[in-house]
Order: sequence, then C-alpha cells, then structure tokens
Amino acid sequence: MPRQNYVFTSESVSEGHPDKVCDRISDAVLDAFLGQQPEARVACETFATTNRVVIGGEVGLTDKGKLDEYLDRVEDIARDCIRDIGYEQEKFHWKTCEITNLLHPQSAHIAQGVDATGNKDEGAGDQGIMFGYAVEDTPELMPAPIHYAHQVLRRLAEVRKSGQEPTLGPDAKSQISLRYENGKPVEVTSIVLSTQHRDESQSSDDIRDIVEPYIREILPEGWITEATDWHVNPTGIFVIGGPDGDAGLTGRKIIVDTYGGAAPHGGGAFSGKDPTKVDRSAAYAARYLAKNVVAAGMAKRCSIQLSYAIGVAQPLSIYADTYGTGEVHEEQIEKAIRTAMDLTPRGIRTHLELNRPIYARTAAYGHFGRAPEPDGGFSWEKTDLAETLKRAV
Repeated sequence: MPRQNYVFTSESVSEGHPDKVCDRISDAVLDAFLGQQPEARVACETFATTNRVVIGGEVGLTDKGKLDEYLDRVEDIARDCIRDIGYEQEKFHWKTCEITNLLHPQSAHIAQGVDATGNKDEGAGDQGIMFGYAVEDTPELMPAPIHYAHQVLRRLAEVRKSGQEPTLGPDAKSQISLRYENGKPVEVTSIVLSTQHRDESQSSDDIRDIVEPYIREILPEGWITEATDWHVNPTGIFVIGGPDGDAGLTGRKIIVDTYGGAAPHGGGAFSGKDPTKVDRSAAYAARYLAKNVVAAGMAKRCSIQLSYAIGVAQPLSIYADTYGTGEVHEEQIEKAIRTAMDLTPRGIRTHLELNRPIYARTAAYGHFGRAPEPDGGFSWEKTDLAETLKRAV
C-alpha cells in the first residue's frame, strides 16, 4: 500500500531560465522544419552563455536541395525566441548576441534504421525506455506540486510581459512543497520563489510583496496557511540572470518537463527532437495512455512504461503500475493498451498527429497537464481513449 501521509516537493523554471531558453530555440527550429516538411528529421541542440548562442545537431529533408535555404533561417529563429522571452540585457540581448549555427545533415546510418524500406516497417529513432504518469491530484490528472509550480511561473511571466510588473525579469525558479493527507494534497508547507528583477535597490521583501498576490491567486484556497514557510529571493539581489548569469543547454530540465520527480523518467530529453525519436513521441504516448487509464476510472494513479530498440517498430515491452489503486489488474491494462493503440513510431505519430509545428509551446511550463489545442498542440492530453480502454478489459 503506498504511503498516504507525507510531504512532496517539485520545482519548475521559467521560460527565461538558461536551459529553457535553449529548449525554446531547439523546439522553434524543429517547428520551422516541420512547418515546411512534416516528415523532417531534426535533432537540434542549443548552448547559451554570455552574449553567445551555439546551435548544433542534425537535420534531414527529403528535398535536400532546400536544406541550405532552411538552415539560413535558424539565426533569425533564435533571435525571435530570445526577444519573445524578453532578453534585452547588455550581456544577453536578442539583437546583439552572437549566434553560431552548426546544424548539418542527419547521419545516413541513423536514417536507415528509422526509414521504412521493402518489407521493413519504420523503426524507432533510438533505443530506450519512456514513462507516462497520471494521478487524480488535479483536474488535469497531474501531480499537484509540479502543476502548481508551473502555474506560478506562468502567471508571473504573464504579468511581466503585459507590463503589469515591469521590474520582474525573465529568469525565475519556483518550488512547492505539499503535505498529503490520506493520499490527497491539502496544504502548502513551503514556497520557494527566486525571480530575476531589474532594480538593484529591490530587496527580497520587495520582491515578495510583488509576487505573493499572484502565488496566492494560483494555489487553491486554504492551502497556504500561517505555517507556510516562504523563501522569496533568499540570496538577495538577482539582477544578473539568464545565460549571462549561468550557461544553458537543451535537455537539462527533464524532471521539470515531466512530473516533478513524482514518477519515473526514462532519461531522454524532449526538446529539439522530431517525433520519430521515441524519447519524445513514446513519452507523449505513455502519458496519453496513463491519463486515459485514470480518466476511465481504472485506477486513481497510473504509470506506463514503454521500451524500444532503434530500427524496430513494435515496443519491446509495455508495463503498467497502478500503485495499489487499480480497479482492474495491471496485466489487463497492459493487454488493453496493446489493442487500443498502435504503439509503433508511425502509429504514435498518426494517432496523436505529431508531425506538426506544435513544439515550441512545450518548451516551458511542462509538456504535460496542458489543455489540448485546436491546432493539435498537446494532443496527448486528450482523454478520448478512455472508453476504448474500458471496453478492452
């Protein structure tokens, strides 16, 4: 029986965090290629530091004659991302930072494993294990600590960009600790918020006065109490931020991107990877399946593991864990999953319509727990498979 009474903590980082600047650029490059050719292959990595952004990796197009044309757009894409995030600092400015583009064609040896040829089905773009998770903590079926840590930073970004709070800067981190009672979140035991600001005369108390109303607006009523421990900009001044304060790299925030440590993670990052890479697409499929299991009432909490081999179409294994909350046995869930969804890389991409330019929006505030969007964004958050799963058990 899983523990029912405990305190659990998750953190989030804002779109202006150095690693998230890199995730955003990598995913914006991916979107640009998918927007031109839905079957484009992209594995884009970004590094950022003081006044410098370096972009590298592999891209593949069936129309190789257009590759140089698309590569020429990468610098402008990166500058647009930095500008939208809000960086206009002396040592990291969208207009003046140096951008180096080292993207090159995809390895033919990788492509041969993925491509469908003759009697061979399209294979996975890499080996690995991927996890999906869902729990009844929130209406979005996300773990509450990471969900609210994201929401706090999204709200602060909104008021910063609208001009409502002009002294806030783009770089920020949040951390929420929640007390669970009888398996349900009931109280915030501590809040940690560090945000970049523009005025060196502002103290930690000044920043708390700015951010506290928004934090209280986001967290459920009654969860913040007199006993809640607050740490707002605990080190003091935080004016130097973003890549000027700390170097950034694509893919370093995989726990922030997923479930805040409340569930297993296979280890693969998402941003900058096209959906033939099962690190990304199969992790989305596993979340989709776990969420639909919980939405179907088959369990109150569920994780799904999928595993793949490079060049092989079918998953090597499917594993379900309901942590003792299941209304049906895990083996029945695993069998239902096999019949309810084609989990080959092509099947996942088709079912979730992943060959679209929908990825830059995932680069901050979590890949999961977001509302499905009309253009196909966050399609893996739908619960349209729940009835199919119920019928299959």
